[in-house]
Amino acid sequence: MSHARKDYPDFKALAPDIYERVLALSQLSGKAGLDKDLMELVKIRASQINGCAFCVQFHILEAERIGVSADKLNLVVVWREAPLFSARERAALAWTEALTLVSAGVSDEVYAQASAEFSEKELVYLCSAIAVINVWNRFGVAYAWTPPARIARS
Repeated sequence: MSHARKDYPDFKALAPDIYERVLALSQLSGKAGLDKDLMELVKIRASQINGCAFCVQFHILEAERIGVSADKLNLVVVWREAPLFSARERAALAWTEALTLVSAGVSDEVYAQASAEFSEKELVYLCSAIAVINVWNRFGVAYAWTPPARIARS
């Protein structure tokens, strides 16, 4: 798609109540103490799977802003083959893929891996973060939101 059907600012103006509620849900994982770097990797991976160009770019830019390494950003799409991801990151990325591709189910192995790295409370908030990025992805893909431009830094 070469043009947006309705861009992100238009969506915010058209449905501010939906925007505010989804945004509020988006912020809960950070308030629960989940690592910001990890959350950006999760959001990027789900957005890659869902083909949401806006969200991939948005979260890459956010990850760069908070200092996530370029290597991780470049390799998150092939995280299984890249040794630089920690066990916790691997568990979160596997959990992200399972919940994003939920029709395939969540294996006991993926659940055990996630449960080994995250407390029960953290895992609930991680589920919430994955669910909400999937919500954003649905809007971004449905309306073909234009990816945000990289802002030149001087």
